[in-house]
Amino acid sequence: MVAQRVLEELDRSPKLPAAESGAADLPAATARADKYLAFDSNGDPIASSGPLGDSNVPISGLMQNLLNDATTGDAQDTLGGTAVGKSVFIAATTDVALDAVKGVKQGKHTIWIPAAAMRPTVSAGCVALTDIQTTAGNPDLQVLDFVSTTDKHAQFQMAFPKSWDEGTITFQVYWTTAAAVTTGVAWSLQGVAVSDGDSAGVAYGVAVPVTDNAQSGAEQVLITSESGAVTIAGTPAGGDLVFFRIFRDVDDPGDTMTEDARLLAGC
Repeated sequence: MVAQRVLEELDRSPKLPAAESGAADLPAATARADKYLAFDSNGDPIASSGPLGDSNVPISGLMQNLLNDATTGDAQDTLGGTAVGKSVFIAATTDVALDAVKGVKQGKHTIWIPAAAMRPTVSAGCVALTDIQTTAGNPDLQVLDFVSTTDKHAQFQMAFPKSWDEGTITFQVYWTTAAAVTTGVAWSLQGVAVSDGDSAGVAYGVAVPVTDNAQSGAEQVLITSESGAVTIAGTPAGGDLVFFRIFRDVDDPGDTMTEDARLLAGC
């Protein structure tokens, strides 16, 4: 039993390979107190005070400098980057821009607004949301129809993400037509921001149009180019509810289509 126990303890102990010889004893307790177990250049166990205090532990020059840094600012200087906010660090070679309050600012962000998220306005509203079957078993289209004879409108609203800078926006319209035509349509968008405690009975900002032509096929998905800058009326601030009104601007010279224009979505 004693021999078996000894063998079990040996099996659980670190051992040198049979082909190697040398000292495998640990340093004395006084030598290894508050130290790390490490191995010297011969592979023998040593008590090490860590990378900064023991030449036997290999470390790069960069890490040597980083571990020597006493403050977060010193470490940032060593890494060659910039701190943003309380917990984000951006290296100097990156193209990503962050803001301490608004978060990611890199590039242009889009928000998808399908026709199903819009409603005809009470005054001069477009046709209510309609489901259009293309071919049985194929995708159906959910559309808002806008006639060619007079301006008709739809409305939607949203609270923008915190990353919004409260500046101007642009938009694109996804639309279609029931007719195989090549004439054009003009879509316009205007918006107004309403803060906590403010009345929603305020005027929209200036409408900005974008025009597009059909491409000779019925039920084709048509996508406008990106519009010019839309200025949100009011005094936009973080957390505001922003109301938008989109409409077909039949008085625009680019609106030449005599058929209904069918709105699919905006972004």
